[in-house]
Amino acid sequence: MAPQLAWIGLGNMGRGMCKNLVEKGNLDKPLILWNRTKRRADDLSAKLGTDKTTVIETINEVVKCSDIIFICLGDDAAVNGAVNVILDQDVTGKLVVDCSTVHPDTTNALEKRLVSNGAEFVGMPVFGAPAMADAGSLVCVLAGSKASVEKVKPYTKGVVGRADIDFPDQPAGNATLLKVIGNTFILNMVEALSEGHALAEKSGLGTDNLHAWIETMFPGPYAAYSARMLAGDYYKRDEPLFHVDLARKDARHALDLAEKTGTNMPALQVGDAHLVKVKEHLGDKGDIPSVYGAVRQESGLKFENKD
Repeated sequence: MAPQLAWIGLGNMGRGMCKNLVEKGNLDKPLILWNRTKRRADDLSAKLGTDKTTVIETINEVVKCSDIIFICLGDDAAVNGAVNVILDQDVTGKLVVDCSTVHPDTTNALEKRLVSNGAEFVGMPVFGAPAMADAGSLVCVLAGSKASVEKVKPYTKGVVGRADIDFPDQPAGNATLLKVIGNTFILNMVEALSEGHALAEKSGLGTDNLHAWIETMFPGPYAAYSARMLAGDYYKRDEPLFHVDLARKDARHALDLAEKTGTNMPALQVGDAHLVKVKEHLGDKGDIPSVYGAVRQESGLKFENKD
């Protein structure tokens, strides 16, 4: 029989991943859902089918009823808090899979705590935006004992993701180490696009001409972020896709790693400083491509590129 799966944390990413688990995961039991705000779990259950999902009100009950428990929460404190509750129960033989983006030290500490209590643990952060989570086209990074990783892989490539990056028998923190470093590429990409578009506008080339070049040379994430910037999505969206606070959290983790290892990351420091200005201007509506507005302001333009 297939294991009983449960999901803790139904944010932008978690909701899409649950959708694909239910639709493509070959589950023979309803997927158990838990979220701090129960209404979000109830709404998702209604959308996916109450015959295919079960909402449980406490993490304690989730642990008792489940074999594999996925976690997808916003920050290190939330993940640690959830695992504290999980460890109130007998976790012998349970497999905990953390899909959150946290500091690799946090991941390694979680692995040690859970394994020492008889559980298994896999670090499994993912690369991709919420639309990719909904489409099942994420890139999953898996690290931990090979046996534990193999138990998770039936639910990754072809289910919640399009590809796996697999680190079997490596510390679980290597997965989140890659994730944190990888996210610096995203912030640096947004910074480069923002500076390029500001210069194109002020020099007379025009942002549409630059965007045509970006689409030709860098199709994919560069073109997608460029299009969002030019459409004004970076300040018009009520619910950000990559919240400014989460982007700053990831930058802090990377800068902490840089300090500990003696690595210089000036581009990341510039991007983080622009995220501070994004938060000041947009508050909780701030998104990672909102860096474009901060760069525009520094260049003597309005934060918003549309009237």
